[in-house]
Amino acid sequence: MVNIDQNRQASAQGCRTVFLKMKRQTTYRDAGVNIDEAERAVSQIKRFATKTLNPNVLTSIGSFGAGFSLKGWRDPVLVSSADGVGTKLKIAFATGRHDTVGEDLVNHCVNDIAVQGATPLFFLDYFAVGKLDAQVCASVVSGIARGCKQNGCALIGGETAEMPGMYAEGEYDLAGFIVGCVERKGMLTGESIVPGDLLIGLPSQGLHTNGYSLARKLLPKISEDLADELLKVHRSYLTPIRALHDAKLLKGAAHITGGGLTDNVPRVLPTGCAVEIEPNSWPKQPIFELLQRLGNIPEDDFRRTFNLGIGMVLIVAANKFGFVSQILTKLREPFHQIGRVIPAKSKREPKVNYL
Repeated sequence: MVNIDQNRQASAQGCRTVFLKMKRQTTYRDAGVNIDEAERAVSQIKRFATKTLNPNVLTSIGSFGAGFSLKGWRDPVLVSSADGVGTKLKIAFATGRHDTVGEDLVNHCVNDIAVQGATPLFFLDYFAVGKLDAQVCASVVSGIARGCKQNGCALIGGETAEMPGMYAEGEYDLAGFIVGCVERKGMLTGESIVPGDLLIGLPSQGLHTNGYSLARKLLPKISEDLADELLKVHRSYLTPIRALHDAKLLKGAAHITGGGLTDNVPRVLPTGCAVEIEPNSWPKQPIFELLQRLGNIPEDDFRRTFNLGIGMVLIVAANKFGFVSQILTKLREPFHQIGRVIPAKSKREPKVNYL
């Protein structure tokens, strides 16, 4: 026969054991979030960001929101963009080199608004990681700050998120958000483009930030020299775009990112226009030749995956080419005449025709 008092004693003992376990203190660090490391990271981020600020920034780093004055603009149009670095980050993880991907991020975003005539105003970053390493975070942000400084853009805020279990050890994600401004009358819309206009190609520095998933598949072993090539910084084309736009010589511009020339040039063409491009009109970069040889990549896929050595396409009037050439030469900006605008035959015909 079961003794009721013994059962009660056993039950009470069990409750005491559970209570003692519950009473044991659990900190945020036990859950994988290190607030002290986050504060070290934020301290270094502030040091880098402060160097990019200008009198238009109305709030200090660390405010809940960031304020920026538009004083001096008459009829301002804000132009914004958001982007990431993609799987180029995997090269940074593999090599332990984190100081360039931030610059890639800024330049990519700058180019995306510059093609619409916008001047970069301010930038915000998002850095997310499973386990925060303040030194890695600082290295990434140093590149962001450098890119902002070079483009005259203020790094006025962002987010550093430590999220245990979300990312593989040693890996992180990176995204950026940019806001620029242009006078309404000065917006680059491409609406003045007509058949006969010329396409000017500005060289890329390798892959920039696109095509890395395929590149990594074809290059399972990455030597130091190859890492140097793959981590070349995504160029900013703000200076030549601004110079030609200020001179009223630029009709349109296309940032050549994912989709290559095939998908990006049509984004700035008005109805009724297509283009012809001569692929042999600019020098071939060895990295693209290597990738095509290793993968035996079909030509159409190749042209839609990589920039193939052209990072920006500018569209100008044929009778203004001499002035355009003078400005680009003065800036020491290499360029190639890579094609021309033609009448579109029909909506079903491709917008980009390779000769």
